[in-house]
Amino acid sequence: MQRRPLANDAAQTAPVRVTLASRPERNVLPRPPHNVLTSNGEFVDPLLEPLTFPRGPRMKNRFMLAPLTNCQSHADGTLSDEEFHWLTLRAKGGFGLTMTCAAHVQPAGQGFAGQLGAFDDRHIEGLTRLAAEIKRQDSVAIVQLHHAGRRAPRDVIGMQPVGPSDDDETGARGLTTDEVRGVVEDFVAAAERCDRAGFDGVELHGAHGYLLCAFLSPTVNRREDVYGGSLENRARLIREILEGIRARCRPDFCVGVRLSPENMGLRMQEMLTLAGELMAEGRIDFLDMSLWDCFKTPVEAPYQSRPLIDWFAELPRHGCRFGVAGQLRTPADVRRAMEAGADWVMLGRVAILHHDYPARYVADPDFEPVSMPVSASHLRAEGVSPAFLEYLNTMGRFAVEVDEDR
Repeated sequence: MQRRPLANDAAQTAPVRVTLASRPERNVLPRPPHNVLTSNGEFVDPLLEPLTFPRGPRMKNRFMLAPLTNCQSHADGTLSDEEFHWLTLRAKGGFGLTMTCAAHVQPAGQGFAGQLGAFDDRHIEGLTRLAAEIKRQDSVAIVQLHHAGRRAPRDVIGMQPVGPSDDDETGARGLTTDEVRGVVEDFVAAAERCDRAGFDGVELHGAHGYLLCAFLSPTVNRREDVYGGSLENRARLIREILEGIRARCRPDFCVGVRLSPENMGLRMQEMLTLAGELMAEGRIDFLDMSLWDCFKTPVEAPYQSRPLIDWFAELPRHGCRFGVAGQLRTPADVRRAMEAGADWVMLGRVAILHHDYPARYVADPDFEPVSMPVSASHLRAEGVSPAFLEYLNTMGRFAVEVDEDR
């Protein structure tokens, strides 16, 4: 597969593949594995090249930490020492961008126990401490802003969950128009808190069936006001939040959006349209496509001729940066995603197993991540607290061996 150009600033020289026929046979150094040759004669590894955004600081490499549910903060949403340690350990491990777990913007939007909050000024102190340490490690600091919507557990939020429309499956009630406007305000106010705390930016969680994603679904969203009906109306909530953040946060505040491509009532063509429009409109600096498996065949028959990543990688970006998450584990996986056209890769489960995945990659571009099952002691050494370990066991996300000495 032909490598696509490195996405960086205009001065970045695009790499080209060198064939055996075109490469001189004498007086040259051997090509380092996995690297590409720029037109100025230098070998570079695309994963280790810096990446600039339209706004905000550059990433020192192409590795992003995924926004991982970890259940480690306090019941009131304030940052705990355990979550601070978990996140800053990844920044120390070399991630070019460290993203928090989903931080809820309303008490009614909490998605899990121990979730980090951004809905109250009392959260600013902990967020300030966290942002400072992430940035001290030369990692871009981003908060993911989130509202669980109809997926909010009733026993966690202590009230009826809400969504775009009444929902028999989850028992959620539909928000009024004024309440939707309140959601916009709460997302924007949460972004302002992150700005005040010193974070480099925020990402809006518009994926996985949570509130913003649910509004995008023509089957879940059956509203008859300006927030329902056409794709333009269903995406109005996201756009109004983006407009508010741009108006009220500093000019160089970096903003991204996470989207799902399919399932959860979403239509592939609509998600392609929305992804392209958001990148063209100039309000976002990066688009995060959560693909579950980057290289899987799409669900909808008309799109099954190519892997899922290919459909989104070919969209015009207009300076916006495009990245992916989904079953990226080995160095070969992340290189394949970059070759498919991603500007950056987002690591989730493997970043739980290796806080220093980027540093390991620098030392050995073919290192083999540890395989599961893993021991609880291994996870503890990786900054996983007892609460996080319990969550991983309960959710079946990891095969964890019981330590014999505990």
